[in-house]
Amino acid sequence: MNKYKILIAEDDTSVRTVLNQALGRAGYIVKSTGNISTLWDWIDQGEGNLVITDVLLPDENGLDLLPKIKKNRPDLRVIVMSAQNTLLTAVKAVERGAFEYVPKPFDLSELLLIVKRALETSHKSDLTNNDEFIKERMPILGRSQAMQDVYRSVARLINTDLTVMVSGESGTGKELVAKALHDYGRRRNGPFIAINMAAIPKELIESELFGYEKGAFTGATQRSSGKFEQANGGTLFLDEIGDMPADAQTRLLRVLQEGEYTTVGGNTPNKTNVRIIAATHRDLTEMIKMGLFREDLYYRLNVVPLKLPSLRQRVEDIPELVNHFLLQALDEGLSSKTIDNTAMDKLKSYNWPGNVRELENLIKRISVLYSEENITGNIIEIELATIQQELTISSKRINNINDFIEDHVKNYFSKYPKDKIPYGFYNSFLKEIEKPLIMQTLNVTDGNQIKASKILGLNRNTLRKKIKDLGIVLSRSIH
Repeated sequence: MNKYKILIAEDDTSVRTVLNQALGRAGYIVKSTGNISTLWDWIDQGEGNLVITDVLLPDENGLDLLPKIKKNRPDLRVIVMSAQNTLLTAVKAVERGAFEYVPKPFDLSELLLIVKRALETSHKSDLTNNDEFIKERMPILGRSQAMQDVYRSVARLINTDLTVMVSGESGTGKELVAKALHDYGRRRNGPFIAINMAAIPKELIESELFGYEKGAFTGATQRSSGKFEQANGGTLFLDEIGDMPADAQTRLLRVLQEGEYTTVGGNTPNKTNVRIIAATHRDLTEMIKMGLFREDLYYRLNVVPLKLPSLRQRVEDIPELVNHFLLQALDEGLSSKTIDNTAMDKLKSYNWPGNVRELENLIKRISVLYSEENITGNIIEIELATIQQELTISSKRINNINDFIEDHVKNYFSKYPKDKIPYGFYNSFLKEIEKPLIMQTLNVTDGNQIKASKILGLNRNTLRKKIKDLGIVLSRSIH
């Protein structure tokens, strides 16, 4: 049986020994060196079926070798390893033609699987050799294992047009990931258009997405392009997709199925050429069970799921994030600050319900409010206690339904000029309240409408009519 030869460039003797032994036991012929020049001599002479190289080597950067390999031996697969566990390294490796990027420390069994896959699959790649667009300062930070998984996923996705569903708690950086997928992908020369479903009144979502024609409704004095048209040739980022109303969900599904849409008030279909990236902090599978989100739309959007870790799941990244935000504050003209060890420990032990965004806001606030150059644990303790107090007050206020409704109504009216507030608010608002009320009651009763009607104090026939009128989609378990 023909044995594959693997060429290794790794200056760490212990790592090189481990790789030699493991690959040898797996049945491969192994040839290793501690520098790039020797590796290139072997490659130039036609040796090897696969290359495994570190990035930082004494004589040259391993990433700089990739374009030469691609030009001279395009069929030779390359696996890049690096202790520089950043998104930039992962993206550069894949962009320059690497088969796979493996962060150090690596799992040996996983590496062997990658080697096997690299040797057994055909090397078809349309990756470009142009990395001039790659910025030296990346928007996504962190060297934790959880973030390494994110970087590798992003690196694999940048040269595809696959639809991606980015999920994670609020403040974890979902839009940053979406922007990275665009900026480093095929569509980087096209527009990146973002729309937040939670920030737009439900009545306006369809016209915002698809545009409208002159005269389509009162106030439509001229044609207006929608986000699909604006994002043509680029990426459309649908943030907080879980807040999309049912009618808009249906229209979006049709666009994804047919690849075309019509403007509000229009008759002519328009072809769409956009990459869709959606994001949510909600549990869409639970919303599907409750009839609040279309299952068929979910599967259309969830082609590639990308889950972002919460900050408490990667506390080891907090020092790097803190230093980054301190530098940002310095760039914005604020005074230089340092965080002592006690303060950093307190930051690491905090729960961070608002995730990275909350940490960023805290660092900015400290940079503005405190004259001390060295930020101590006492200062951090005071600030975190203030945050907790504010959260407690906010929670108590939300528990008061009158205050909650008042805030909701104020927020609704604030979105419109006083002379442009839509009519029919009373009935639409009652429907907004009724729908989740009925859905949650049905959920509690496992879909038993008789029990639900008793709990709600409604006639069963009235409940059935409201279910129909409100467009509540009953799951299979609900009867």
